[in-house]
Amino acid sequence: MVARIPRRHLQRALTLVEVLVVCALIAVMTVAVVAGTNQLPGARLKRSATMIASATKVAFSRATATSRSLRIVLDFEQNAIWLEESDAPMLVQSKDLTGAAGADPSTEAERQALAEGTRVVQGPAVPKPKFHPIEALGFGEQEGTIKGAKALQRGIKFREVQTGHDDDPVSKGRAYLYFWPGGLTERASIQLRIGDSTEDSSTLTLIVSPLTGKVTIKGGPVALKKLAGDQSDSEREDTGF
Repeated sequence: MVARIPRRHLQRALTLVEVLVVCALIAVMTVAVVAGTNQLPGARLKRSATMIASATKVAFSRATATSRSLRIVLDFEQNAIWLEESDAPMLVQSKDLTGAAGADPSTEAERQALAEGTRVVQGPAVPKPKFHPIEALGFGEQEGTIKGAKALQRGIKFREVQTGHDDDPVSKGRAYLYFWPGGLTERASIQLRIGDSTEDSSTLTLIVSPLTGKVTIKGGPVALKKLAGDQSDSEREDTGF
């Protein structure tokens, strides 16, 4: 004879099973969310680094194809980049107070720095090369705004940028990476980070080689190496570092 289970006991058992199933689902979803939260910033950091590396290739190739000077603008305020081209030959100048390396200043801060420098050192006025945004793979200008500016991924920021013409790393305003006809750019260290984190594990560095335009992505902050004495980029072996 089979004993009958009271209905109330059966209902309690079913309710307990349902609770256990719901708890298990919540646990699985929590683990998935936590794992995704930890992985997403790192993935966005890598995608941002890849975007800048791609822009470097575009600028390097276009400068050679058009025989014009180009530059990548790296904007710390917008956390974005875009390409600009000059109609006049451009030779970068070190110790330039504006940070534009001798080009026509683009921002109010650069114009003020130029005015201050002009008061300190008076000399014959030499026209400065002017750069304008160009259309190349989504880069361009429309109605006075930077139409093709490529923003870094959400939550990703520039940590600091230093190129061959910068005496010190740039950590605010704008930084510029120049490209010239014939296949030549500047040595550069471009550091990206997750938010405002100061942890080395939250930083990626793009190292740009001057003779090939090759970009090497490294984990953590990597400073730009100083050249020995009066050594120039053309006198050193381009190893990609």
